[in-house]
Amino acid sequence: MVQLYNLHPFGSQRVVPCTQEPAHFCCSRDVLFVASTATSCRVEVFAVGDQGRCDPLGSFATLGPVLRMAHSQAGDYLVTIEEKSKATFLRAYLNWRCMSAGSSRVCVRMLGHKIEESYSETLKEQMSIVEMPLSDPPLCMSCCPVNGDLLVGCKNKLVMFRLKYLVINPNLTVLDFERSLILHTDNLIPAEVAFCARHIAITTELDVLILKLELVQQSAERTEQCAHTASTLEKPVDGCSSTHTLQPELDEFIVCQKPVELLGEESKLCEIPVTLESTELSTEDTKCFQVQYLIFRRFTPDQSPFGFCEETKLHSLQLLPVYRTAHEETENKRELLSLFCFFSLPHVGYLYSVGKSVELISTYQYSEKSEQAVLTPQFLHIITSENLQCFTVRCSAAAARDEDPYIDTTMKACPPVALDVCTLRMQLFIGPRAICHFKNHILLLTKAETEDITERRKPTRRMLSRKADRTKSRTNSESEPGWNLYIINTVSTIQLYREMVDYSRTYETVKTESCIHLLSEAHLLVRAAIMDPCFFKSDEKEELLTAFRESCALLGDCYSRFDTKDYHLALPYYRMAGLSMTEVLERLVSEGDEMQTYERGFIFYLTHSLNEDSDEELSKELANKVLQIFYLADPVQLPHILCSTCMRNVCPLMAVKYLQKVEKTMPSVVLTLTKAFMALKIGDLMMYEREMDSYKETTLACGFIALPKLLLQQKEGIVMPTEFAVHLKERQPGLLVAATVTLHENGKIELEEADTFFKMLCSNSENIVPQLLVDFWEALLVVCSREEILQELLLRVTSQYVWRISKKQLPETKPLKTTEDLVNSCNHFGLIFPWVTSIMSVGSWSNNDYCEDVSKLQSLLCSQSINTASALPVLEPLTEASSIGLTIRVLCNTRLGEYEEAIDQLLKRCPDAAVLYAQHELKEDNRAVWWNKLLPELCKRTRLTQNDCPVLISSLKETLSVVAMELELQDFLSLLPEDGTAAFFLPHLLHCSQRKLLS
Repeated sequence: MVQLYNLHPFGSQRVVPCTQEPAHFCCSRDVLFVASTATSCRVEVFAVGDQGRCDPLGSFATLGPVLRMAHSQAGDYLVTIEEKSKATFLRAYLNWRCMSAGSSRVCVRMLGHKIEESYSETLKEQMSIVEMPLSDPPLCMSCCPVNGDLLVGCKNKLVMFRLKYLVINPNLTVLDFERSLILHTDNLIPAEVAFCARHIAITTELDVLILKLELVQQSAERTEQCAHTASTLEKPVDGCSSTHTLQPELDEFIVCQKPVELLGEESKLCEIPVTLESTELSTEDTKCFQVQYLIFRRFTPDQSPFGFCEETKLHSLQLLPVYRTAHEETENKRELLSLFCFFSLPHVGYLYSVGKSVELISTYQYSEKSEQAVLTPQFLHIITSENLQCFTVRCSAAAARDEDPYIDTTMKACPPVALDVCTLRMQLFIGPRAICHFKNHILLLTKAETEDITERRKPTRRMLSRKADRTKSRTNSESEPGWNLYIINTVSTIQLYREMVDYSRTYETVKTESCIHLLSEAHLLVRAAIMDPCFFKSDEKEELLTAFRESCALLGDCYSRFDTKDYHLALPYYRMAGLSMTEVLERLVSEGDEMQTYERGFIFYLTHSLNEDSDEELSKELANKVLQIFYLADPVQLPHILCSTCMRNVCPLMAVKYLQKVEKTMPSVVLTLTKAFMALKIGDLMMYEREMDSYKETTLACGFIALPKLLLQQKEGIVMPTEFAVHLKERQPGLLVAATVTLHENGKIELEEADTFFKMLCSNSENIVPQLLVDFWEALLVVCSREEILQELLLRVTSQYVWRISKKQLPETKPLKTTEDLVNSCNHFGLIFPWVTSIMSVGSWSNNDYCEDVSKLQSLLCSQSINTASALPVLEPLTEASSIGLTIRVLCNTRLGEYEEAIDQLLKRCPDAAVLYAQHELKEDNRAVWWNKLLPELCKRTRLTQNDCPVLISSLKETLSVVAMELELQDFLSLLPEDGTAAFFLPHLLHCSQRKLLS
């Protein structure tokens, strides 16, 4: 793998017109702050243009020499650590931009001073300096880029200041700070801190600790208790004691502790306790924080030949936020997506992800000792004693996976996070000393060094000396004036992208992996630019989107053309490029080259693209070419390829020829069905029948599982029947229904899709259900086992039977199954009860044409499967008319347990069937209905008819016989009417008494 690409990320450079040697500088957005050395206590401010042009905005005095400084884009304030009279001070400079407008008014106030009363409209044109007193000298600080809060590192503690926006009046808002939280750390002296979105990173000389403050909403009563609660830590693992426990006071030697890396939950074993103390004065939103340990890492002194052990210490700590990709409607809102932490030793740098996951992403090995580093979403810039180096980073690759769940699928792809890092450029500079970065600019301080290099690198005898001077003071600016502060433009993303693409072509035939690697770097470069919050305001917006699609296409070409283990990535990259199959084929297939070979990536792409539903149709030439490619590369796929909607224009004669060749070695029902399909396209019915007769119908139906597109294809999202399906409808409707049932049961077609399929196949309107669809529902009831589908099917067939009976509508084709067939094959259709047959025999129903639908409906209701309560609205049109309605109504009453209502209906409209109904339905727990309901009703109705109804008399006698067998004599007597004829009831009374005597 190539480690160094000699590209040109650095463009033009300008000299910043500083009046004195810079001691410290920082920049943000469009401004540059430069603090001079100890001879001048001033900060110069420069406006930075697009091409790196620096124009002085003004300057302001500081209390003393600036030891550290930082600018916060949120709140647009500058914070400094200054020294005066051997004391250090923390100061924040607010509203400093008024200095560039010529105002010289300055307001100095202490933190916590109430400014609402004293601030007036006239004071908004002045710079404010906020003094922030601390009990211990400030050592380092960091501003949160998300909300502007400030974190200050002191010995044994970290102090957090919350940025506040005070509204004085509708036209005036003032910034202020509030000391909100103190993190106490035992015997920890921070060298650097970084602060972002409640994530805190701390480094000492050789230790790194990364924490996260988790916000917990608390009740007011628990606030004080929670604010002073220390984190409970476990005992450290072996070799992982804290920095202060093993520091023996030896004169000449130190003990080199074992290197340690602890991630996630294990990092709390570092034995660095953190105690939280809330100092926030406001009580409106009572909050409590708890500490989550993310990373702890301890290094040992570097004993490599590049440097001495006393020079080995961590530097360049940084937390880098990456925001969610902006959209035009939300371009002004930044949502934090991922967070990364970088820190470096003199010869190696480490980049961790600390957002959604905690893991080491990249390790950077430097060719020589580094002085300082700065991380950006696109690059890592390193300065050494002689070079400015540019490394690639993997932040956009990790953030893309945090943002998009479809990354690393057949839909989308992204170069891996573990992709090897590389150096894009090593630019020679004389004496680089300090570096910072903002936008597309790099700020670089250089200073000519007069020290003899060989003497400086000469080994010393005190390699294990406990302490040397930590920082050797450099000669002052008067004796060594050879310094410069450069502002270097990094070239535009598009320009560097083009150079990477051009450079990658040199590796196309030499080193496959190098070509893919460099194109992956180009892709990540563009992806990082698109994820930038300012993307939609960029002049390169359209060019970047075009470059992104182009990079995806180029990566797709690589994975298609090269023999690589990740060949499957051709598919998602081509999809992200937005290329049609025709465009991909034109890129990769050479015209007239019969000897061209095709790699796995290309075949993988074609296979997936052709097997998916697409509205694209290949031309006849391209379709025939694809057929030839698969015959040579993967002949097993030929049936699937020929069924694709994209291959509608393929030559069927050529297809049959290839299928016949394949069939000689690999015969199958799938090949047979495909040949039959092609025979229909040619119009050769003899060939079609010969192929279809070579297998049994059940085998053919199962064959469609592998090739559902033989019957149905999607066009613009709608299921469309094929020529094959149309032919089966006319010639073999039973096979068509059986095949569709098989497809449904194997998850190849949904119920609603089948409805659309059969309606389109039968050319029926949306509201008319064809008989073939009813046949499908009935056939599906035989095999369906899913309860929710089953009830839906039962309601559908019920509704169709009711509609046809009520509308006197005959089915347009003969049903495939009779009632007897369904009863014998499906347990959801039951034998029709005798009393139902009795009602129908004495009724006035004479429409024999509809008797099949009537019997199917009655058979369905005679089973226990259908949910009667759900079916009542569907059955409503039949419940009020004729004997059909009576049977439906009584069946529903019976299934709902309303036996007395059913008896009333029968006695009223068909008394002949009442006793037959009772004999069939009134059993076991329902036996009492005989004497509690049926007997009294028959007596009552017989009395009203004056014995003129022989049916009632006969029913009453049958009922008395049953009741006499069931009840005791006294109970039986109590049921008999007082005004009845004794001779009529006497035989039944004798029978009841004789039964008692016999027992």
